[in-house]
Amino acid sequence: MAQHFLLSAASRTLKLKDIYKAGESAAYAKFCELRWPENDGEAVCPRCGCCEAYSITTRRKFKCKACHHQFSVTSGTIFASRKLDFTDLLAAICIIANASKGLSSVQLSRDLGVQYKTAFVLVHKIREALSDETDDMKLDDEVEIDGAYFGGYIRPANLEVNRIDRRRSKYQTGKRRVVLALRERDGRTLTKVAKREAEGVAFARARLEVGTIINADEASHWDTLNAFFPTERINHSQAYSLNGIHTNGVESYFSRLRRMVGGQHHSVSPKYLHAYAAHAAWLEDHRREPNGKLADRIVRNALAAPVSRQWKGYWQR
Repeated sequence: MAQHFLLSAASRTLKLKDIYKAGESAAYAKFCELRWPENDGEAVCPRCGCCEAYSITTRRKFKCKACHHQFSVTSGTIFASRKLDFTDLLAAICIIANASKGLSSVQLSRDLGVQYKTAFVLVHKIREALSDETDDMKLDDEVEIDGAYFGGYIRPANLEVNRIDRRRSKYQTGKRRVVLALRERDGRTLTKVAKREAEGVAFARARLEVGTIINADEASHWDTLNAFFPTERINHSQAYSLNGIHTNGVESYFSRLRRMVGGQHHSVSPKYLHAYAAHAAWLEDHRREPNGKLADRIVRNALAAPVSRQWKGYWQR
């Protein structure tokens, strides 16, 4: 019990009440510190890179001494043209960091006192920034691969005579998708949304280094991997782990994603499933980090990400 308490205390390095108690100026300073760490939080012009700028305190903006470009701490980032106060923005990030199984936009809108649409777009912007961590990453060493299906649920009819065989393709909704996952042992998790699990072969070839050892289950479509990578197989009808061969790591990720979709969001559109899958992967990969470090990581990723072409203005149409 004592050890469990110590681990729990170590994971709590940021409290929501401390953010509001510190106030708007402290939240703004935090954003500056994480945007320009190489200059001790002092503004750096995003256009010419000059480290000297005038501070326009009435509007929380800067003017570059070299090129006279005016900018703010969120200019050119995924938070560009934000309307929320820095306190509310940092509080939202804290709430998202604390949600180990994701967070519904309805709950965030109630916590912050903003419209549902505001919370929905904000969370998706953050998810987009988090996915940038692994956009160009390739895995190596030893990797587990698997897929899990989501969506496409068909509600059975009330009367038995009206019920259909929901397994037949002609009765399918067309919304069912598979989340493919590559998980490196003691490393990162890469995800992709597809229509068939067999597409994971091409996904593995694109995102794994040559010589990577793959652990896969008994599904026949993984047989193709033998031509490209050293492949170990585990038959789940016989054992879940045998002589170090297993897919328990990637199954752990799917467990978190299922709890996120089923327990928080209840229903996820195929259009946005990739964002939720990447968010769950990020949470799984950083699950051992304290919430303060997670919040800092989210802010850094958001301030390093460019303006979203999907979630800013009317581009989402």
